[in-house]
Amino acid sequence: MTDKTAAPLYDLRGLKLVGWRDMQHALDFLYADGDIRQGTLVAINAEKMLTLEDDAQVRALIDAAEFKYADGISVVRSLRKKFPKAQVSRVAGADLWERLMARAGAAGTPVFLVGGKPEVLAQTEQKLRAQWGVNIVGRQDGYFSPEQRQGLFERIRDSGAKIVTVAMGSPKQEIFMRDCRAVWPAALYMGVGGTYDVFTGHVKRAPKVWQHLGLEWLYRLLSQPTRLKRQLRLLRYLRWHYCGKL
Repeated sequence: MTDKTAAPLYDLRGLKLVGWRDMQHALDFLYADGDIRQGTLVAINAEKMLTLEDDAQVRALIDAAEFKYADGISVVRSLRKKFPKAQVSRVAGADLWERLMARAGAAGTPVFLVGGKPEVLAQTEQKLRAQWGVNIVGRQDGYFSPEQRQGLFERIRDSGAKIVTVAMGSPKQEIFMRDCRAVWPAALYMGVGGTYDVFTGHVKRAPKVWQHLGLEWLYRLLSQPTRLKRQLRLLRYLRWHYCGKL
């Protein structure tokens, strides 16, 4: 492995996070020496940090994932506070997914899409093919029964997919990725939440200026006031940050 594709790990409340300097570093890391890595990729923000503290199942799922990275600006600031010399930047999951799909298109990497509404998933595939020539080898919307899971795992295996992106929300997508990897471990799995909705224009993301200021959370709160209770939970994370409990 070259220096270009290596990345340090930083400990945050017992969680080992990959330290990426920027988006290009993330892509070079995931396509190490031209080959896509195998494992599970999980975005970590302050809300997920709280959840894994309170839910043993989520903790086990996240611990088992090989590649955990700082998706939230709060987590990035905590890493910089705890490790002053760390060269780590926020890599937003939605942006990483798009850049990963562009790289997959250029490299001819086979991709399988899971999750989302049927019409959104169809639009996602169409746009990926048109925009970057992505080799989509299969897709499955999020509306399948527990009895259909094993058959889906086998479809993914038989497709030869090297990247599997799963948009089912947390922790459902992490459970799915863990179980699918038992059947088909030779791929990179990425949990992407509502990324398909954003990519196809069904959900509007915060403007770039809000993103650069680290205020995407505030934009979402103003757009969806019902998120207030979820945001108030984050006060606990702020206490960890400012009281040196990271």
